[in-house]
Amino acid sequence: MDISKLTLEEKAGQLVMCGFAGTEPSEEVLRLIGERHIGGVIYFARNVRDVRQIAELSDNLQEAARQAGLPPLFVMIDQEGGMVARITEGVALMPGAMALGAGSTPEEAYESARICGEELRALGVNLNFAPVLDVNNNPRNPVIGVRSFGESPERVASYGEAALRGLQAAGVVATAKHFPGHGDTEVDSHLDLPTVPHGRERIFEVELQPFIRAIGAEVDSIMSSHVVFPAFEPQRLPVTLSHHVLTGLLREELGYEGVIFTDCMEMHAISKHYGTVEACVMAIEAGADAVLVSHSFELQTGAIDAIVEAVRSGRLTEERLDASVSRLLALKKKRGIGAETRSLEERLAGVGTAAHLEAAKRWSEASVTVVKQEADLLPLAAGEETLVLSVQPAVVTLVDDALAVPLTLGKALEACGVQVREQAIPLADVARMSGEALEMAASYERIVVATYNACFDDAQALLVRELLARGKRPIVVATRMPYDLLAFPAVPVYVCLYESRPLALQSAAKVLAGQLPARGRLPVSLSGEFPAGWGVQGDA
Repeated sequence: MDISKLTLEEKAGQLVMCGFAGTEPSEEVLRLIGERHIGGVIYFARNVRDVRQIAELSDNLQEAARQAGLPPLFVMIDQEGGMVARITEGVALMPGAMALGAGSTPEEAYESARICGEELRALGVNLNFAPVLDVNNNPRNPVIGVRSFGESPERVASYGEAALRGLQAAGVVATAKHFPGHGDTEVDSHLDLPTVPHGRERIFEVELQPFIRAIGAEVDSIMSSHVVFPAFEPQRLPVTLSHHVLTGLLREELGYEGVIFTDCMEMHAISKHYGTVEACVMAIEAGADAVLVSHSFELQTGAIDAIVEAVRSGRLTEERLDASVSRLLALKKKRGIGAETRSLEERLAGVGTAAHLEAAKRWSEASVTVVKQEADLLPLAAGEETLVLSVQPAVVTLVDDALAVPLTLGKALEACGVQVREQAIPLADVARMSGEALEMAASYERIVVATYNACFDDAQALLVRELLARGKRPIVVATRMPYDLLAFPAVPVYVCLYESRPLALQSAAKVLAGQLPARGRLPVSLSGEFPAGWGVQGDA
């Protein structure tokens, strides 16, 4: 499309990417496309019912853009795999980054991303906000954690480059995030404004290394973090609003020529301190090409109006908008967005195939990491009843979006022939139900505790420590953060899964039951005794 034929209002709309509610095109999103000329939409779990519905939704939204005479839409999603995935049924849901880092090679990370990309493209989703290139070197990080490939910059760079190449090979726009690195923070930017206080040299050695590698690999797009980096920004602005970082560092010093997306501008790191609408203009001033406004129709239209007004008042030049629109349109053309020729049935035939599901299973099984095995507690005997205390996964950060619990570890063990009595414990009820769980445990020799971020939850830690104090020898299976061991280092057996998805629980059950050897190795250090790369190998 000839950019000179776009009006100022159309150019402003092309820079704004919007979310909406519902599994069909809502009146609001159709107005955003037809009247406000937005450049793309983003899906969350609220938009997902099944794979056919997603594909039809994507087609209908693109048709709305065509009827409005607009360029095709970016149809975006956070489908990282593992714990952060908006589509979980009917597709081959891949293990998350840390699970891949524990048991797979970069070449397998490439294949995982390529398969994910092929299935997304078949569903009309043409941009994935992945891979995560944050180096998770802070055990207290509340929002990155298992979304990272690990604590080593070199490892994250290698796996991240492989993943972005896999997505782009499938015709899906890859997005390296969260530039220049959200790994060494203890604040969730969905909730407030984090800071990475390190000096320039350290940031180049650690946080920036994966992004430099991604730039060299010609990554399609990069997402800015809502994190303050004082080493680069003297006014303590978050990266998303920092001209020093987005233009000075990313564009000029690192030579990046691709598209820069912001993280969602309704996150509290931005909205609480600057206001979403004003911050959208600030982000474009800083060098961002597109702003993401995921939820509020009023803020979405307000952002577009504010960008138009900023040009009319002289705060922004129209040439500045032209530069970003040109990058966005060039990327859409590069990835063939809007050029799909396959029928809906042809596309759906390639989603959730047996070969794709088998690959996901293989990589999941390889990720199970036995960190400690001090006693003769594994494998679990088929004839002896095992008590399983399962802390249920729940939404603990806004990026989780929605987490269903279709399978428990106890049910997975039963499928492996283990005799099980299971007590499911909602995450919010651990303290209230601990007494009942301890009474139940009194008559059992074999006890498995499935924890969920116990490193952040005193109630879970107290439950496990009380079992130890009563002479029990619990087998602890961490179903998300590997750092749970730090809360109860005396447990005799400790196993890391990195995610609580059904496939991960099935993989763990096979290892615990002795049907599979343990092959995973820690992508992060838990202590001097259990450094990154550690893992008990072979039959558990």
